[in-house]
Amino acid sequence: MNTDPVDKRLFERIQKNPNYRALVTRRSRFAWTLSIIMLVIYYAFILVVAFAPQSLGARISPDSVISVGIPLGVFIIAIAFVLTGIYVYRANGEFDDLTRRIKEETK
Repeated sequence: MNTDPVDKRLFERIQKNPNYRALVTRRSRFAWTLSIIMLVIYYAFILVVAFAPQSLGARISPDSVISVGIPLGVFIIAIAFVLTGIYVYRANGEFDDLTRRIKEETK
């Protein structure tokens, strides 16, 4: 970190800005929420693999060669992409707007 007094003052001004605190709080809460959702889904899948593997190996229908585990695995991958897309959408909108306001207010 730079110890230049001008940078230090700028850093302190940014930290005192209410929009900066709002940005940090909202972004952290949102990222943790999405992370917890993904972890719950992933670990639920792992628990099913560990304790009820026969349920994932069951066929979707009697005539199908596809087991229940395959679409469930695809769902987990898809939900990871969806959650990432939701984060990027909000980051490019709300979080970027807050960052822009912070930059303008601390010039």
